[in-house]
Amino acid sequence: MTILIKNIAAIYNVRTENNLLRGKELATLPMIENAYMLIEDDCISDFGSMDNIHSITTPENTIDATGQFILPTWCDSHTHIVFAGSRENEFVDKINGLTYAEIAAKGGGILNSAGKLNDATEDQLFNEAWKRLTELSSLGTGAIEIKSGYGLTVASELKMLRVIKKLKEKSSLQIKATFLGAHTYPLAYKENHEGYLNEIINEMLPVIAGEKLADYIDVFCETGFFSPEEMTRICNAGKALGLKPKLHINQLNSIGGIQSSIELNAISVDHLETMTDQDIVDLAASNTIGTLLPTAAYFLRMPFQPARKLIDAGCAIALASDFNPGSSPSGNMNIVVSMSCIQMKMLPEEAINAATINGAFAMEVEHETGSIMKGKKANLIFTKPIPSITYMPYAFGSNLIDKVMINGMII
Repeated sequence: MTILIKNIAAIYNVRTENNLLRGKELATLPMIENAYMLIEDDCISDFGSMDNIHSITTPENTIDATGQFILPTWCDSHTHIVFAGSRENEFVDKINGLTYAEIAAKGGGILNSAGKLNDATEDQLFNEAWKRLTELSSLGTGAIEIKSGYGLTVASELKMLRVIKKLKEKSSLQIKATFLGAHTYPLAYKENHEGYLNEIINEMLPVIAGEKLADYIDVFCETGFFSPEEMTRICNAGKALGLKPKLHINQLNSIGGIQSSIELNAISVDHLETMTDQDIVDLAASNTIGTLLPTAAYFLRMPFQPARKLIDAGCAIALASDFNPGSSPSGNMNIVVSMSCIQMKMLPEEAINAATINGAFAMEVEHETGSIMKGKKANLIFTKPIPSITYMPYAFGSNLIDKVMINGMII
């Protein structure tokens, strides 16, 4: 099917090459005003100024986008949307002054979600995750990474990953799966770290590889969780089976995780609330993407990630939602983009690029989505009529999306 979109007020993130953006490049958001776009089946086949539309044969299917902006859908490269139940009681604990560590010590946090997930059936998990995925797509997300990590047993981690595989099969969104068995130590292994490492490496990973349940491997490298040495050991085992590292790093402390992740050739290091000057220098000199999760910092009342220092140093930066029940119970990437501008002093252009093309690089879908290019998937956000693209992060409380197109179909 051929679709012509005409009278577009402006198309944003128009590119001729796929490049991971750094430094000043991140602030450049190429656009075409008064534009048209032609879609063939599920891909963008042509676009340009309305002044040149006379050369286009008008197809039967036409969309008039007068007054609307079009940009590529969000690429959310860090989520945990497969979970059972919510954790609003811990929300109240935080209001009452308990820390992340104190909540975890009394059985909350990740272990709370693990207990609920162990009791849930695969169908229950799928149905709840499908509702979340449907909502996120209506908010403009077209590509998403989903992690396991709330199972913490062989059976439950595999259950989570099989649910993610079903989501991949049913959804029109681009979905990547990440194995995060090393999210925390389960109670049974609290005093036997070696036993759990062996379970991950010798029992979980072979089945995951055999059933092709994951694209990536992740470890929560943090004081009180997994050390850089333990992370390296787990990731090397995963890499031997074809799983690339995408890692939780520097959320609470800087303990050498950045340097170890770079040595592992990690696709991305995510969180980065706590960064030393050396961490920033090392990340800037690497090919690893720093994925910032501002809504998690907001929810936990932590200092926001040092986005300006990272960008100015030349780091490659992506933005993601960290949607999870404990520390970021929202996957609304429009809020992520706005919060990045307001709290991390990113320019609107920087935030949009970080949430689209750089986010696509952070889950290796940059050849399919993340920018407007001929041959890429027709994954598009149509805004309501707004005065400028800057209005999107500025008017943070309004839903400014009129409609979303995935693979050439309005959803």
